[in-house]
Amino acid sequence: MKKLLAVICAAAMVSTSSVAQENKGILGQQNTKHVELKSINIGDCKWTEGFWADRFHTAEHAMVPYMGEVLTGEVGHALNNFKIAAGLKDGKHKGMRWHDGDFYKWMEAAMYVYAQNGDENLRKEIDNYIEIIAKAQAEDGYLQTQVQLNDKVDRYENRKYHEMYNTGHLLTSACIHHRITGQDNFLNIAIKHADHLYSVFSTGERRYGRFGFNQTQIMGLVEMYRTVGDEKYLKLAETFINNRGTYKIEDTPETVGYPIGDMVQERVPLRESKEAVGHAVLALYYYAGAADVAAETGEKALVDALDRLWENVTDKKMYVTGAVGQAHYGASTSKDKIEEGFIDAYMMPNTTAYNETCANVCNSMFSYRMLGLHGESKYADIMELVLFNSGLSGISIEGKDYFYSNPLRMVDGAREYGESNTNTETPHREPYLECFCCPPNIVRTVAKSSNWAYSLSENGISVNLYGGNRLETKLEDGSTLILNQVTNYPWEGLVNITVEKAKKKPFDMMFRIPDWAYGTTVKVNGEAVDAKVKAGEFAVINRTWKKGDIITIDMPMEVTLVEANPLVEEARNQVAVKRGPIVYCVETPDLPQDTKILDIYVKGGSDFKVNYNKDLLGGVATIEAPMLIRNDHKIESSMYSKVSKPDFKDAKIKMVPYFSWSNRGQSEMTVFLPVIWNNL
Repeated sequence: MKKLLAVICAAAMVSTSSVAQENKGILGQQNTKHVELKSINIGDCKWTEGFWADRFHTAEHAMVPYMGEVLTGEVGHALNNFKIAAGLKDGKHKGMRWHDGDFYKWMEAAMYVYAQNGDENLRKEIDNYIEIIAKAQAEDGYLQTQVQLNDKVDRYENRKYHEMYNTGHLLTSACIHHRITGQDNFLNIAIKHADHLYSVFSTGERRYGRFGFNQTQIMGLVEMYRTVGDEKYLKLAETFINNRGTYKIEDTPETVGYPIGDMVQERVPLRESKEAVGHAVLALYYYAGAADVAAETGEKALVDALDRLWENVTDKKMYVTGAVGQAHYGASTSKDKIEEGFIDAYMMPNTTAYNETCANVCNSMFSYRMLGLHGESKYADIMELVLFNSGLSGISIEGKDYFYSNPLRMVDGAREYGESNTNTETPHREPYLECFCCPPNIVRTVAKSSNWAYSLSENGISVNLYGGNRLETKLEDGSTLILNQVTNYPWEGLVNITVEKAKKKPFDMMFRIPDWAYGTTVKVNGEAVDAKVKAGEFAVINRTWKKGDIITIDMPMEVTLVEANPLVEEARNQVAVKRGPIVYCVETPDLPQDTKILDIYVKGGSDFKVNYNKDLLGGVATIEAPMLIRNDHKIESSMYSKVSKPDFKDAKIKMVPYFSWSNRGQSEMTVFLPVIWNNL
């Protein structure tokens, strides 16, 4: 029997290798037909200098190594769980039920770093962990340490054990590892596990119909289909989508112990959904997976539903920072209990905003897939908004401390951060979170960000993100394209892209003009182009490109005041300050002594001064803003008090990027500020 299994595995390795050689993108879309834009191969784009090069350097030298030490040691205990399941160590499972998935995400992040620096020691380290994981895997392919090490729990007994979540990250990480290294050791584990999953969940057995509630397995199965070429994986991914919303909403043995209904997006079938509901991470992983399925099948009903959901999220339930998941606790419009998720449209609290880092990252993942489906610039705008703001705010400048939730205001005394909250809601970043899903999610996002910078179109390339980088890739027709991008973005709006090699026939270059970048100019070799240049769209230039051609994109970087929709009660008569893609905040280290955040008012209509400080917070552009400080506020006073004429004094307050707050000790902070207009 073992010899037969070995032959089957060997055959799988041979059959996957030929397919996988052509599928080396973040999304393996080489043969995907129903998309406008496709992933470039992993490693084709490398950050060279500037903002993202600095962040990647931190990921390479701090984020990934430090997290590896945590997860492979006694504190994180993730690797120990695999060792115990493999019989290599004595002990008990420690960590959350989804901790296996956290380890897979970190492995994925490490692989993105390896794709850039080729560090063989890193690859060998990961291979050692893969060997341990292989020994932990059951004979039939099952692999879930929190269940395998619990004698009181059966496989797929209850969905609260997050087996699907762990599965999805296993499959995705294994596919990425294979695409980067060309090795099959991790992929073979994934094949064995995916085959087991298919044998259990393709039978139509009713007890499994509501199981896939934390739906990373959909993305993982689609990537397995793209990597291996076995259509059963795609069909199983569709099955998980088709099952949602088709079963009676009631407690069953498989659902006891975790909220039901809208919390897990099971009240309405996805194709009929009009509103993003429930746990924000569960929802956005689900939508991202459905977008992957739609990219392969081309199903219009699925795409139409995703269009509605994306619009609902970004137009009615998203913060100015790109953050999502407004509340820790609440209710859906159907009155289902909600945790860590979406509540009513326009209900956007600042101080109690939950905005889980994972949810923000998932928002960018969903938008990246929608960018592929439609090829429209607005999706990349959201990707960028998250990356520069609500994504990066989840990790400290030095790359070793984390936020789980990302509020838009932190005020001393406004909330109680008791023992029950310390794991996910804290007034400062923590070096380790017992619920460790967010740290590896933001780390893998930073590590892979260069792979989002460009996409392949049918007849050329799109520039999605700006930052100093070098691209060496092949277009859809197999021709080589080499570009070199030089810019100090996001602190400056000038971008120069030099063509170092291109085919001799005309092709498209698509340059994203951000939705805030009114007045942008695009020139080639110093001359204006005959192309539509409009904020919120791609500027498409079709020509015969030559070595030495320089494309210059100049985006005005004005400081702007942003107000929320009037229906957002929590932000009425307040403004946020934004410059380019960066949202700013006021933090107490930049206030006069004994001044409170709630005493600060923006002087609307005033001029703002921008300064770049290379020695502050890793190097940031600050905004010197004319403001008013109210002298007669008494935060400790009674609930309500009489007011006559407020007493103000003028001040110039330095504002810093939102992502950089809480890097100078515990402090107060706010994004939205009350405004007093000078001309009124």
